[in-house]
Amino acid sequence: MIGNQIKTVLLLGILTGVLLVIGSFFGQQGLMFAGVFVVIMNIGSYWFSHKMVLMMYRAKEVTENEEPRLYKLVREVKDLAGVPMPKVYIVPSENPNAFATGRNPKHAVVAATQGILKLLNDDELKGVIAHEFAHIKNRDILISTIAGTIAGVISYVAFMARWGAIFGGFGRDGEGGINILELLALAIIAPVTATIIRLAISRSREFIADETGARIIHNQHGLVSALEKLHSSVKDHPLRFGNQATEHFFIVNPFTKKSFMKLFSTHPPLHERVDKLKALQI
Repeated sequence: MIGNQIKTVLLLGILTGVLLVIGSFFGQQGLMFAGVFVVIMNIGSYWFSHKMVLMMYRAKEVTENEEPRLYKLVREVKDLAGVPMPKVYIVPSENPNAFATGRNPKHAVVAATQGILKLLNDDELKGVIAHEFAHIKNRDILISTIAGTIAGVISYVAFMARWGAIFGGFGRDGEGGINILELLALAIIAPVTATIIRLAISRSREFIADETGARIIHNQHGLVSALEKLHSSVKDHPLRFGNQATEHFFIVNPFTKKSFMKLFSTHPPLHERVDKLKALQI
């Protein structure tokens, strides 16, 4: 887990470095404008994303009387994790999945689909819930917001650069402008690089959540079995609503894709997650 924590820090550093390099292409005013715009957007996302995600996936808050099994497991993991009791939601879908959201442990939500409740036994479901509590405990919503903010600034600046170049109003302070290679790097390479780094951060946080969750409940075997079942079943029951931009919230990608490159994946490959979990000494 320490290795993945260091990896997260390094990737955030590289992402910031890419932003600083882009800032050298032109004056401070444009970069500051882009930064302020994207930061405001992401602060709003940080504070209200849980409401938007819950609405997007038609999640409904349930009581303990309505879902006693789920509440029992959530309470057990909550006590072991040492965090406040989150709100519990059900997503009306046969896609077997779960996610956690909320800006901090005091405002957390754990959501499970109808499909995952049917598919998994108690040990497996407890492993999944522990994984989601790990995201809450590790403040991964905040980390993903920071990464998304930096990547968003880079993408927005690249967008500005394209239009500035088209209308001839783009260039460094006191200089005549940029050459075609610089424009190519700024408009295409930089945002793609930022996206790849942001997704790498997402994958590293999944590894950390797997390990943290297993250590919370002192058992990795339930999560191993759950991940294997989920990956197999998601192919048969892909999520039919929602937005692929939010797939990083879920424990496994809820959408099916015809072709998939690891560099552009929000989640690590199944075999890597399983191998790392099986190697844990708990």
